Amino acid sequence: MFKDLFHKKRYATIPTERPVKRDIPEGLMNKCPKCGNIQYSKELEKNLKVCPSCGYHFRLTARERIAMTMDDGILHEFDADMQSGDPLGFPGYAAKLEQQKAKTGMNEAVITGTGSIDGHPVVVGVMDFHFFTGSMGSVVGEKITRAIEYARDKRLPLILFSTSGGARMQESIFSLMQMAKTSAALARFSDEGGLYISVMTDPTTGGVTASFASLGDYNLAEPGALIGFAGRIVIEQTIRQKLPDNFQTAEFNLQHGQLDKVVHRKDMRTVLAKLLDMHSMRRAE
Repeated sequence: MFKDLFHKKRYATIPTERPVKRDIPEGLMNKCPKCGNIQYSKELEKNLKVCPSCGYHFRLTARERIAMTMDDGILHEFDADMQSGDPLGFPGYAAKLEQQKAKTGMNEAVITGTGSIDGHPVVVGVMDFHFFTGSMGSVVGEKITRAIEYARDKRLPLILFSTSGGARMQESIFSLMQMAKTSAALARFSDEGGLYISVMTDPTTGGVTASFASLGDYNLAEPGALIGFAGRIVIEQTIRQKLPDNFQTAEFNLQHGQLDKVVHRKDMRTVLAKLLDMHSMRRAE
């Protein structure tokens, strides 16, 4: 009797009904990479893609930034059909370009054009990290240079939103030349009294940081944006020192004089409008 009482059964009961698996539509929810908070994508978009828990600024597409910055979300685009070639015959480059076009619906990593902010006419360029990590090749440099020259000819303020992984290695020297070309165009623009506002977003690195992104009359950035030239590991190995945890963040750059102001995304349009208004009053005087 007691033997049967303490005898361990050699089988397990398996439920006959399996739990119903619910399909959650892709893109319905978003997880913050900084704090881990999960929120509905629509709610995140209403908050300008800024995490309501920790303030992390998600990366925007160029079209999204234009929509939240320009009056009525309208930008009259320049050179929309300009596309990169393959000047060096770099293996696989042409195919990758086609993949990027299909993925983003863009022909290149920057959109330029004219529009207005709070009624002030401006020339604007907006880079997009989703296209080839915002790398600067011949077309990116040419489009930005043309935007600078248009602003100079029409005596309009210029605003460039930067985000980039640096120069596009598949174009080698042709990519590096864009640093000098854009910088020279900005020098001429500045000599004639043009107003240039540079806005750096996450991330802005490499040749873009070393050229036009750092040459603004006002250098602004979004909170937490990574801004620098070489990568952290490369710098630590070169100087053989441990860098601060916040090294190359927008806040670190502001503290060390590289930036004029760190501006929350919800305030960016207002700050730009105030700067444009201030300079338009000076021109009127």
